Amino acid sequence: MTPAKFLAGLAACATIGSAQAAATITIINANAPGVGFNDTTAVAPVGGNPGTTLGAQRLFAFTYAANLWAANIDSPIEIRIQASFEPLSCTASAAVLGSAGTADIFANFTGAPKPNTWYPSALASKLANADLAGPPAPHIVARFNSRLGLFADCLPGTQFYLGVDNNHGANIDLVTVLLHEMAHGLGFQSFTSGQTGEQPDGLASIWDYFLLDDRTGKHWIDMTNAERVSSAVSGNQTSWDGPNVSAAVPDVLAPRSNLAVSGPAADDAAGNYEVGDASFGPPLGSPAVTGQIMPVVDQPGGTGLACDPLNAVNALAVNGNIALVDRGTCNFTVKARNVQDAGAIGMIVVDNAPGPVTGLGGTDPTVTIPAVRISQADGNHIKLKLLKRSRTASGVIGALGVDPTRLAGADAALRALMYTPVVYEPGSSVSHYTTDMKPNQLMEPSINGDLSHEVKPPRDLTLPLLKDIGW
Repeated sequence: MTPAKFLAGLAACATIGSAQAAATITIINANAPGVGFNDTTAVAPVGGNPGTTLGAQRLFAFTYAANLWAANIDSPIEIRIQASFEPLSCTASAAVLGSAGTADIFANFTGAPKPNTWYPSALASKLANADLAGPPAPHIVARFNSRLGLFADCLPGTQFYLGVDNNHGANIDLVTVLLHEMAHGLGFQSFTSGQTGEQPDGLASIWDYFLLDDRTGKHWIDMTNAERVSSAVSGNQTSWDGPNVSAAVPDVLAPRSNLAVSGPAADDAAGNYEVGDASFGPPLGSPAVTGQIMPVVDQPGGTGLACDPLNAVNALAVNGNIALVDRGTCNFTVKARNVQDAGAIGMIVVDNAPGPVTGLGGTDPTVTIPAVRISQADGNHIKLKLLKRSRTASGVIGALGVDPTRLAGADAALRALMYTPVVYEPGSSVSHYTTDMKPNQLMEPSINGDLSHEVKPPRDLTLPLLKDIGW
């Protein structure tokens, strides 16, 4: 048996709770008296969480999330999660909610399905039918931000919602965060470095067998270090080639959002365009929202930011049409409200820098028109066809809808895409699903407000991936 320490443990700890079903998950308290799980600050019960202190409510939410995972996985070996609430990276506008991972990785143990291959501690123990970590050592180490929303310099006004009914409103649902981080600890993570391509001690990770570079058709297990580095920044060109995930993709993922351009003036700009969805406004669907594409022009250089109410000329142009605006200066929701107030039936945001397409963030329940984002290159191509237009018509037709032949977050072969942005993001790249998935998935790199507490189909693809690696 070859063990390796993968994630350093925390301080001395004591068992404080457990969840038992198809697996037994024990939560171990690594907090000092008076903080974290031991915080005695009085709180009122909320959302099915009966705790009357902050620490008790945190523990109840932990146990609730552990119960959900315990009911979905099988293991004859107790799974121990060493957990704590402690100060993590945080600013007034962004915060690390939590982090978790396996405490150790093991290879060449009795019962290992593949030789010379690293497995996370909890999974390795299940496969070996023996506690390879050795009690009382944890299999998973998890930390969560104790400062979130409680201090002026840490996302003020936003807190962890400690109820278990997912009725979190504008706050961050702690149970969802816990489910996400526990999944990492169970093995939803790469042990091979995406920055260097190097494998720990020269041995492959079980993850490497299923990561497929769509450009080359090669799995990470068969790549050189340099090829793995390239794949980790492939920009939505690396997929998960596991049978359980692939079988579940058609039942979980929705058709991909699409901008179809046509019309007498479209010329060589006619065709389908990849778009990023907005987190506000109605989702794209069928039938498509169709209208002439008309640009907003409110800047000296001929661009249009739509950060202020539209003047009469621009309002006349977009009324009853799809407004084309440029990214920059103000929030996407502000742009959407301004073109909506002028009568636009939809909005297309053109990126202001090269790069892959991403979504439009923000929340505004008053936005009732669909909005999408397109790449700078695609936007500039469409803009060229809009140069010859009247005040109310362009002859370039846009249809904001879906492509029924493609699934959001899947490649052409309907394999789930992984998160591989063109700039490597430590802790996020490779070890998450792409952000392009619809509906949003638990194991995307950010926690989205529309997530449920489901971890399996037909809502979610987390459990199928864990089954692919051996659960």
